[in-house]
Amino acid sequence: MRQVGLIIQDGFQMMGLAALTAFEFANLELGGQAYRFAVKSEKGGSIQSSLGVAIEAQPLAEFPHTVIVIGGLAPQSFSPAVRSYLAKAGRENRRVAGICTGAFALAQAGLLDGRSATTHWYYAKALQEQFPLTRVDEDRIFISDGNIWTSAGMSAGIDLTLALVEADHGSKIARSIARRLVVYHRRHGGQSQFSALLDLEPRSDRVRKALVYAKENLRNALTVEELAERAHISPRQFSRLFRAETGQSPAKAVEQLRIEAAKALLQEGRHSMDIVARDTGFHDRDRMRRAFIRSIGQAPQSLRRSINQPAKGSDPQYA
Repeated sequence: MRQVGLIIQDGFQMMGLAALTAFEFANLELGGQAYRFAVKSEKGGSIQSSLGVAIEAQPLAEFPHTVIVIGGLAPQSFSPAVRSYLAKAGRENRRVAGICTGAFALAQAGLLDGRSATTHWYYAKALQEQFPLTRVDEDRIFISDGNIWTSAGMSAGIDLTLALVEADHGSKIARSIARRLVVYHRRHGGQSQFSALLDLEPRSDRVRKALVYAKENLRNALTVEELAERAHISPRQFSRLFRAETGQSPAKAVEQLRIEAAKALLQEGRHSMDIVARDTGFHDRDRMRRAFIRSIGQAPQSLRRSINQPAKGSDPQYA
């Protein structure tokens, strides 16, 4: 039996509790108590969620097999006692995970130094700025780096816990649980599918309409003239308005949309580089490679290898 300890503090986000459902269904699938749960806080007692609903917690004590920190609606500061607890759990090679902004707790404990991690896309830049030793990938649904796991925001906690169950009991069990939960076993695409247009934050309907058109027609040339026609203004007016609202040129924004679409296809792993380049409007793999290196400092081939690393099997010490 594996013990799962869920660490919360006042202001935790209730959605994070949904991630435990993967463990609950694992118990049903395996016909026994494969996992046992405990909700913990620094001193125990009644802990208020961001929704105002309270949940009873136990004080921090022994280290469970898997420690999961649920974040709040925004990054929180965790007490020295919690940070020390997490740091020691990581040193003892326990599995330590942060759901959504829970990644900030792991970073405060020093567990993300020199490691790859993710968090909710909205706070990814803040995580990178506050903890520069962390390699933040804001486009991943979840990341496993050794015994440290982090997930993107909200529902991505379910993706993470499904992967934890898969590491413990194999893909067949994980797939069966995913079917019962009516979720994808391995979700295609990264956070960029949700945040690409939001990053540009256009103010006018004209620019927003042109960007939506661009995202839906990446195979097109998407020249300034083509986009301006969608916005119903002259190319010169469109370029000026676009830069004023987004801080970028139309060409740069289109390249970013192409890169994010290509990253999603690379994560699926079903298409060759030539097909990914064609379907996202780069037309050839060399042009796509130059754009990737220019934008994210990494070639598509390297990114595909890092994205498609399978979840590791369970550690024999936990068997």
